[in-house]
Amino acid sequence: MREQRLTEPRQGATCDTLLTVAKATEDLGFDAFFRSDHYLKMGSVDGLPGPTDAWITLAGLARETKRIRLGTLMTAATFRLPGVLAIQVAQVDRMSGGRVELGLGAGWFEEERAAYGIPFPKEKFGRAEEQPEIVTGLWATEPGKSYDCHGTYYDLTDSPALPKPAQRRIPELIGGHGASRTPRLAGQYADEFNMPFGSVEDSERQFGRVRAAAVEAGRAADDLVCSNALVVCVGRDDQEVARRAAAMGREVDELKVDADRRPRRAGPPSTLRARWAASRARAW
Repeated sequence: MREQRLTEPRQGATCDTLLTVAKATEDLGFDAFFRSDHYLKMGSVDGLPGPTDAWITLAGLARETKRIRLGTLMTAATFRLPGVLAIQVAQVDRMSGGRVELGLGAGWFEEERAAYGIPFPKEKFGRAEEQPEIVTGLWATEPGKSYDCHGTYYDLTDSPALPKPAQRRIPELIGGHGASRTPRLAGQYADEFNMPFGSVEDSERQFGRVRAAAVEAGRAADDLVCSNALVVCVGRDDQEVARRAAAMGREVDELKVDADRRPRRAGPPSTLRARWAASRARAW
């Protein structure tokens, strides 16, 4: 079982804070440090000092850490052209010595697009469907050969397909709640499927769809890792949990189990371990 930290810097974090968290992640024995790819805060927090870019952050952390995996949950396909993204991710992978993982999604937060002038195309999922093929194709092209792809949304001609990542294959993560297109995309391209903030029941159902889609794509059902993104608020006692929940702009009761029965993580470590074991037995 892999344990990783997912951070939400858009809610308010300096580069120094992110470096401190990443180093603590490594020192405490976690396997990976992931971050979201957003440019606008959510909720009642002030979001100061402002957003940080996901791949610029990971490039810096690649030089400041030695062991942990580094990645995104999820890079928004509509933030970056696939050819540019392939260059960015390959470069950070080389800077880290081969420790990068790419989480790729369509992008959903329309308000941040309006705030920073980022296009929000109607066919955003269609674009996200083309991106894994292009990014993977560029990395897989043999040195000295060129890559071409003429899709509906992206057109690449005679690309030298450089640079190459340090890893032979960068693990790709795809996630989401969609009942058909998302599992099909994950079944075809993903090394890991991530269920974002879903209930145990919804996770169990979606994992089944993804595994079935993998079989349809000619892969084994257990060829993919299945994972959850969950909110965590840990404290030694109720007072510490309440203080940390307030800093997140959340209520303690909401963090324990919300109205949709999604398994949040709030409480002392012993309680969280028991909840994790119960949900893992159900959905995995």
